[in-house]
Amino acid sequence: MGSAITGWGSALPDKIVTNDDFAARLDTSDSWIAERTGIRERRMGGTTAGLAEEAARAALQCAGREAADIELLILATTTPDRLIPATSSALHDALGCRGGAMDLNAACAGFVYALVTADALLAARGGKALVVGADTLSRVTDQDDRSTAVLFADGAAAVVLESQPGDSLLLGADLGVDGSSTSILYADHGGYITMEGREVFRRAVRAELESINNVLRMTGVAVDDLALFIPHQANVRIIESVNAKIGIPMDKTAIVLDRTGNTSAASIPLALSDAADRGRLHDGDLVLLSGFGAGMTWASAVIRWGTGPVRSPRTPR
Repeated sequence: MGSAITGWGSALPDKIVTNDDFAARLDTSDSWIAERTGIRERRMGGTTAGLAEEAARAALQCAGREAADIELLILATTTPDRLIPATSSALHDALGCRGGAMDLNAACAGFVYALVTADALLAARGGKALVVGADTLSRVTDQDDRSTAVLFADGAAAVVLESQPGDSLLLGADLGVDGSSTSILYADHGGYITMEGREVFRRAVRAELESINNVLRMTGVAVDDLALFIPHQANVRIIESVNAKIGIPMDKTAIVLDRTGNTSAASIPLALSDAADRGRLHDGDLVLLSGFGAGMTWASAVIRWGTGPVRSPRTPR
């Protein structure tokens, strides 16, 4: 038995915060933010469980499945609604899923970690899984700190992963963490995100390059074989730097950060969902996913896209 993504969905808060909104009260400008990050606007509001539920329901509808069909729920998040219990418990109840549920915190690399975990568990026992990436970073961001306020935002996206005859969608994955880097990006309980921007940039590029090279070597996939690159949506300069060094053209890269900002574990599935809705993914396409985040965590995976029956595209809110 193999596996395939059979449905996808996304959710963004209604509130749009533009660069001009920040410029009206902070020492910054639309051009300054856009040139350095690639971000034009972002969404803020809602809860992690609420956004995750909306995205999950959209993914289930896309897959033609009911929540009761789901036997495993993994919620990738670094901003749970409560310390105890796991936010996946509330999500599991709201949806009406079966089987088990758990939170997975690998920061911005969390969705890839969760996808790899779900694929391995399905390989062991079969069935259907719901993999969700959701974060509400605006709640842990000092909105008066221009160095972080303009970056972080809220959102969620989800995929339905199903066992099916054939090969696994996952050709290979590279997961890692450098715990000595925790001091460059963190938030204490009750506090706000603290970030050393330049050092995060430097280490993120280095870690992502090494991880991508590892997974390409592991799978025997050449850069030219890739149909699409879906990176973590943190900063367009990081994406451009990685692409230039790996040799991936920007027109083969999924970008949504100009509209969403950095949504941590939600960013890769938001970009994946957007690409699928826009018809950029076709059965048999080789797709590279790669993310990095606080910890410092990193994760890269090569998947073979294939959904079975063609699904009707949706337009995310």
